[in-house]
Amino acid sequence: MELAVAPIHCLAPQASMRDKPLLRLFGFDRRPAAGRRPRRQRLSATFRLSACGAGSHFMVEDNLDALLQVLPSDLRNDLMCEPGRSQLVEVTMKDLEYALDAVGEFVDNRAGMAGTLHRIAAIKNREGAVVGLTCRVGRAVIGHGDMVYDLLRYGKSILFVGRPGVGKTTAMRDLARVLSDELCKRVVIVDTSNEIGGYGDVPHAAIGSARRLQVPEPLLQHKVMIEAVENHMPEVIIVDEISTKAEAFACQSIAERGVMLIGTAHGETLTNMLKNPNLSDLVGGVRAVTLGDDEARLRRSRKIVLERKAPPTFPFVVEMRKRCSWVMHRTEKSVDMLLHGKLPLVEVRRRDDQFKVVIERWKTYDEQYM
Repeated sequence: MELAVAPIHCLAPQASMRDKPLLRLFGFDRRPAAGRRPRRQRLSATFRLSACGAGSHFMVEDNLDALLQVLPSDLRNDLMCEPGRSQLVEVTMKDLEYALDAVGEFVDNRAGMAGTLHRIAAIKNREGAVVGLTCRVGRAVIGHGDMVYDLLRYGKSILFVGRPGVGKTTAMRDLARVLSDELCKRVVIVDTSNEIGGYGDVPHAAIGSARRLQVPEPLLQHKVMIEAVENHMPEVIIVDEISTKAEAFACQSIAERGVMLIGTAHGETLTNMLKNPNLSDLVGGVRAVTLGDDEARLRRSRKIVLERKAPPTFPFVVEMRKRCSWVMHRTEKSVDMLLHGKLPLVEVRRRDDQFKVVIERWKTYDEQYM
């Protein structure tokens, strides 16, 4: 039997908030009594504060102790003393049964722990019996949203793309906090797998004052997205893992109503999005156009060419190439140039040795940034 303990890696955020009161930094700015929301769990004391140069710091919460409580005491003690505990650990069936009893019910082969961001996924055999667990350590990173803080002020929708594990959900979590607490927006999170806000009825404090709608099952995500617009008056909707045509259509409908969208999708580059038939409309879509003889000669191209068929649902696309290196596209211009066989100009966003965000503008889109 196997127990895989796989950490969700995260970025060290920019330290641009050092002058703000600590409660404000954590999203606990006080409201008048009449307008106060129900109290949420405070961020635990497992935050790690690390100085990174003059006035620079970052904060990461992992609640790892809580996750290890589901393990038998001997295995838990071994992991607590093991610096490489992100590696695969073999356990016995007795250990596995102990963990299953501690975790409780699995929904969609997933379970979580209230008050934390951890996720436990079941590995089943053909008969449906659980033969292994994958425990993912969820961390809240205060300041992760600094990488695109300037874009948030435009009020335009942003789509994040990247391979699994690159930090998309971690970014969504901190953007929810920034938009709700610092920019004072009405933010609603459509949290299909409870990865953004954590398990339990009270969402994790890392999302700030954002509200969270849980989704009964993944196939209903698009319906809950529309419900969020119709019933909860959001200024911003945050949704993780857009993957189906129904969800893409819901995004288009939401954008047409003037609501800002922050979303994620699997795929490493903007080109991947254009080639995905379910998601290409989010970035403007592609259609074949037949040119007249004169127009083809003027363009020096074939008579049948590819063009963008509509304005993109997301005016900005951010490729999360690495945890500390992102590529930002102005979607409309980049898609047009890519369809014409040209390399667009992009912004490359990185963190320096002091964890400050460095933006290189008007860089030619090339493999060195991919």
